[in-house]
Amino acid sequence: MKMRRHSQPAEDTGIDLTPMLDVVFIMLIFFIVTTTFVREAGINVNRPSAQTAEQQDQQTILVAISAKNEIYIDGRQTDVRGLRAEIERLKGQAPDATVVVQADRDAGAGIMVEVMDQARLAGARNVSVAAEQQR
Repeated sequence: MKMRRHSQPAEDTGIDLTPMLDVVFIMLIFFIVTTTFVREAGINVNRPSAQTAEQQDQQTILVAISAKNEIYIDGRQTDVRGLRAEIERLKGQAPDATVVVQADRDAGAGIMVEVMDQARLAGARNVSVAAEQQR
């Protein structure tokens, strides 16, 4: 009688990547949840420079005025008449936020005064004008 050898199936020697992927996804979720999102005014403006310019680190509501006197808030173009309502809406989300007006150096002074007036009428206590620090 002949003896047969039964060979055992080869074991799977691959590396299980499931725990590593779980850790990566947990870290991704952690970073997404803890990230603070910065709101932008919606356009790039050429700000004038000033020697007394300071960095603002608290919550801000950004209002941009282009060189063509167009007003942007929260990434959307708006009119002076609708600006007050937009600022009131954003102040409802962040009551202590400062309103920062980013006026282009070629924007008219009259439109900047109107924007600052609408911000104060909307209940903003602190209204600032953005400028770049002189070097």
